[in-house]
Amino acid sequence: MPSRPISLAALTVLELAPPEMVTCAFDAGYSHVGIRLLPATPTEPQWDIVGDTPLLRELERRLADTGIKVLDAEIFRLRPDTRAADYEAAIATAARLGARELLVAGNDPDEARLADSFAALCELAAGYGLGAGLEFMPWTDARDLQQAARIAQRSGRADAGVLVDPFHLSRSGSRIADLAAVAPGRLRMMQFCDVPAALPPTMAAILAEARGERLFPGEGGLDLVALLRAMPAGIPLSLEVPTLALARTVGATERARRALAATRRVLAQAGE
Repeated sequence: MPSRPISLAALTVLELAPPEMVTCAFDAGYSHVGIRLLPATPTEPQWDIVGDTPLLRELERRLADTGIKVLDAEIFRLRPDTRAADYEAAIATAARLGARELLVAGNDPDEARLADSFAALCELAAGYGLGAGLEFMPWTDARDLQQAARIAQRSGRADAGVLVDPFHLSRSGSRIADLAAVAPGRLRMMQFCDVPAALPPTMAAILAEARGERLFPGEGGLDLVALLRAMPAGIPLSLEVPTLALARTVGATERARRALAATRRVLAQAGE
């Protein structure tokens, strides 16, 4: 059986420019990377890689030289005024890089409109050979697994994906058992990390933890083995483990190596 694809997510090594991230992934032993084409926040690094830019061409060279593949591209926010066509240049860039999936965030409180926007984005992505997965996060308008699955269903598209992250599963109050109600075809990849079992006291603290201080798989309080067994077998894992405190003394490649080694230990516990 071929080994499960394991990808280095941008948030794990956010200080690196995309070409350097590819080299980091290669040196640390990954098969794939996730590329942040569009920033998640206005304060994070901004990279000019949408369209035929010099940085994009350097990224393509680095991918070709290392053999690293692109798993996903992020982050595509669906707001009340979003039109799918607004994202076509970024989607075309993701396709040019060979990505499989687009990571989507729901930031529209009107669920029916959000489902329609998601359907339109999925349709546009499919035209470029890409899937799109809605990532539920407790501070967004796709708050938990059940709501994300409902939005995907309301989109009317069988290819509307749902992106599961152990962090968000825990912090949204969702349960592993809830995955049984989600069509397996919607679960095409998952993010992977760990976190203490105890929930932070406020949403602001949860958000800070999400963006800056997660734990390597197996070093927290989540039942990652049970989660792996509840998800479709062999789907790619994207290791999204920001550790800002550790990053003050440990470089990106070593942190990426530790995340991968920890993940392999959990996979072994799950029988892989």
